[in-house]
Amino acid sequence: MSKFGVFLFILFLAILALFAIYNQNITIVKIPFGSSYETPTIALILMSVAAGSFAMLLIFIIRDTKKFVDTYQYQKRHKRDIKIQELYSKALNYNLAHHNRTEAKSLLKEILNENPEHLNALLQLGNISITEEDFNLAKEYFQRAKEISPNNLDVLFSLVQLMERTGRLTDSIRYLDEILDIDSENLEALYKKREFLERLERWDEIVPVQKLILKNENDPKLKARERLNLVGYKYEQGRNNLENNELEKAQKVFRTVLRLERNFIPATLGLAETLHMKGNSIDAVNLLEKTYEQTSSMIILLRLEDLLISIGEPLKLIRIYKNNISKSPGEIAYKFLLARLYYRLEMIDDAFDVITSVDMSGISNPAIYQLRGNIYLKRNQIEKAVHEFKQALESDECALGLLYICHECGSSSSNWDGRCSNCKRWNTYYLNLFTRELPEIGRKV
Repeated sequence: MSKFGVFLFILFLAILALFAIYNQNITIVKIPFGSSYETPTIALILMSVAAGSFAMLLIFIIRDTKKFVDTYQYQKRHKRDIKIQELYSKALNYNLAHHNRTEAKSLLKEILNENPEHLNALLQLGNISITEEDFNLAKEYFQRAKEISPNNLDVLFSLVQLMERTGRLTDSIRYLDEILDIDSENLEALYKKREFLERLERWDEIVPVQKLILKNENDPKLKARERLNLVGYKYEQGRNNLENNELEKAQKVFRTVLRLERNFIPATLGLAETLHMKGNSIDAVNLLEKTYEQTSSMIILLRLEDLLISIGEPLKLIRIYKNNISKSPGEIAYKFLLARLYYRLEMIDDAFDVITSVDMSGISNPAIYQLRGNIYLKRNQIEKAVHEFKQALESDECALGLLYICHECGSSSSNWDGRCSNCKRWNTYYLNLFTRELPEIGRKV
């Protein structure tokens, strides 16, 4: 005790003695439901002070004991956390740097012995189990982690990964929905959900997801890309409606796409097909003619050819081809298409006159040789037909028919589609009849 403390204690005793001199009265203390006692007033004061001091002493003892216990437990937890962190770092080092999964698993399990609720250890063990294709064990680890922290995004994404690896895309989407319930603007979850819905071809569901992606994407370049993707997914939705014979829905969707992107050729073809199936073939022809005038798309022209032949009006197309030839006499493409049309209509002499007028110098596409060979066969000129077929087979180009080229990635396909199978972009194919001329025409599409 300090000198000042001793001084205060002596002062307290002096004051108490002074009170005792002037207060010698007796105080009656009555115990509730019990007897009454007489005691000097000063004694009562001393007893009260003693009781209060004892109570304060107990409070201080309890406080200091609790502080000691808390400090001890903190130090113990701190030592355990340091040990766990060292074990976890070693486990990651073994797993990632040395590819020693056995040692990594041993260390991670040791962590769980120290702390059964260590999320990162559970997730790492689950990931190692996925790598070793022990998917049931991985699920056990991830489920334990989910029980500990149901709303932890890392846990939910791990379950998404596991469901994807096991081919259970519907379950993956369910976990992604849980993530989006927690964080509705999580772009990683939105992109993943879109990917899985696309793989499942659930186009009606993918459009709302794409709208959310477009809304939450902040990067200007990515936002522009996602706007084009929204148009593409809307087209796929319409195509799916068309395949399911939902003509009214398909027509509505295709018109929406064309409002968003006026020169979206796949939607134009889809809308024309829808109108044709509904019995409005004249409207379909008018739509294709108008679009061709605006875009000069050879793909539109070929579909217009098929449609006019199917409704018995090929003369209109012949006039279109002849008009284009008169405007551009040196253009091989229109002569080839006119000769091809004559051949389809069994107008063999007209087809022969047109095809033999084509200048073959510098042409690498075998389609024209094949057409000439077919025409010679129809005219019973077998040797000339064989010669043309040999020319086609010896050509540098590998495709014997029409070739469609993607102007984004350069990949080619013998079949047209609204979406490039390589770069997954929509409205990118152009018709490459002859490498000498057509890329410039096709790129207007």
